[in-house]
Amino acid sequence: MDASYPELMRRLAELAAALQNRRDEAQQWYAQRCDGAQAAVAEVEADLAELHQLHEQASRELADVDRAAADIWTEVGHRFGPLAGRLGGLPAPLPPPSGTAVDDDPEHWLAAARALVERSNDVGPVPRAAYPVLALFGAAGAAAAFGLSTAARWAGQRYGGDLAVGMPVIALVVTLVGPLLGLVPAKALADRRHAVLDLRTVSIVLVAGLAATAALLTGLG
Repeated sequence: MDASYPELMRRLAELAAALQNRRDEAQQWYAQRCDGAQAAVAEVEADLAELHQLHEQASRELADVDRAAADIWTEVGHRFGPLAGRLGGLPAPLPPPSGTAVDDDPEHWLAAARALVERSNDVGPVPRAAYPVLALFGAAGAAAAFGLSTAARWAGQRYGGDLAVGMPVIALVVTLVGPLLGLVPAKALADRRHAVLDLRTVSIVLVAGLAATAALLTGLG
């Protein structure tokens, strides 16, 4: 038996209500998803803004550290002159030595570098215990120069001609320079001991060289 008109209208009303409920649920689900997506986008934008601020802050700190390092390197150039120029430009950063704790504060390393540069000028004269060695350097330099001058004179006498005229002059110059030769190893010794050659230590080398030259000349005569 066919349903009556009122029954059909009731069913139609029920279907319309069910359809509306489904539509409401779909719209609610869509709204929730949109709210979640917008919240996620807002969170990502906040994170990006924070990262941008951190990047700008790190860039400023890096620029400050680079300027401080350049100032320290400039001071090294002023203190050591041409020796620092041989090392080239500002060295690249190095990782901390293995086995040491990593310090994220660059001021610690900058302060250590400044202190090291300041200590570089805290050098004294060669200790007194090394004075005999300095005198030996002076005598050895004079002896070496005297040996070269003797060889030059012998060559002039042996081969004659222009050499007989020029070699004695060269021999005299080498003999006079001899006392200064001891300053070369003396300077190397001072550098190894992180010291400097002052007037006293230079005088020890020169006096020993002059005394050795005088003794050799007197013995030859």
